[in-house]
Amino acid sequence: MIEVKLSQGAKPGQGGILPGAKVSAEIAEARGVPQGVECHSPASHTAFSTPIELLQFVDRLRELSGGKPTGFKLAIGHPLEWFAIAKAMHETRILPDFIVVDGGEGGTGAAPLEFTDHVGAPMREALMLVHNTLVGLNLRPRVKIGAAGKVVTGFDIARTMALGADWCNAARGFMFSLGCIQSQACHTDRCPTGVATQDPNRQAGLDPTIKSTRVFNFHRNTVIALKELLAAAGLQHPSQLGPEHIIRRISSTEVRSLAKLHHFVRPGELLETIPDHAVFKVFWDQARPDTFAAPAMVSQMQASKLQ
Repeated sequence: MIEVKLSQGAKPGQGGILPGAKVSAEIAEARGVPQGVECHSPASHTAFSTPIELLQFVDRLRELSGGKPTGFKLAIGHPLEWFAIAKAMHETRILPDFIVVDGGEGGTGAAPLEFTDHVGAPMREALMLVHNTLVGLNLRPRVKIGAAGKVVTGFDIARTMALGADWCNAARGFMFSLGCIQSQACHTDRCPTGVATQDPNRQAGLDPTIKSTRVFNFHRNTVIALKELLAAAGLQHPSQLGPEHIIRRISSTEVRSLAKLHHFVRPGELLETIPDHAVFKVFWDQARPDTFAAPAMVSQMQASKLQ
C-alpha cells in the first residue's frame, strides 16, 4: 500500500523535524541528507496544491506502482477542506483505495503540547464526517476507511468500526507494550527506555527478545478480546458492527445507542440535498473541488493578483 500523509493527529499541519542528534550515518544515507543536521519534513506537498491535483497524484502513484492500493491519511481540521476533496472525488471519479482518518488525540512526545492537546478534530467525529460524506455521495462501497486515535483495547476497535471504520490503526498500546513510559522526550534523542533514540547506550534498555514477545502478546490478546466481544453480541465479523450495538450513558438515568445519538447520512443523500447536519449545512456549499481554501480567501487571493 502507498499512503500520502496530508496531516496527522500528533502534529497536524506542522510537519516534522528529525533532530540532528538522531540523523545517524544510516539515516543520512537512506534519506539523502547530511549526517548530524536537522532534517525538516515540510507541512505542505510540492506534488499538488488542490484537491483535484491530490487525486491525480494518488492515481499516478497507483499507476506507477503497478496498481498498489493507494490512498491518503489526514486529521480533519477545517471541514471545508475535506468537503473539497470529497467534491473532487465526485467530479473527477478518481477515488483513493482508502482514506485513513487520524484523530486529533493521536500523540507523540515530539509534538508541541498545544497541538497535541487542541488541534485536529477528535477521531470519532472526524471518522463519522468522512464516513457520512462518502455515504452521501454513494462512494462509500468503493473507498475503505481506516481510523486511528487512542485505539488501545478490543472495545476501542469495536466502537470505532461500529462508527464506520473498516479497520483501525494503533500505536499507543504497542508503544506501551514495548516499554514506552510517555516521557515525551521522543525528539531529544534521550528516550529513557530506548524506544525512540539512536543513542547506543540508551538502546541497550530495549531487548528485542523480551520486547517482541510482549508486543506479540499484546496484539494477540487484543484481537482475542475483540473476537469475544463480537461473539457476545452474536456477530461473526467486525464488519457486522453498527452504531446500534454501542450503548452510551448520557445521564444518571438515560442511555442511548450511538445510532440515536449521532446523525447518519442516507446513501446518495448529498446528491439530492444537504443533510440536516450543522457541519454540512454550513460548509458543504462553500467547498470547491479546485481549492482547499474558503471562498473568502479565494476572493482575496484573486484580488491581490489583479493588483
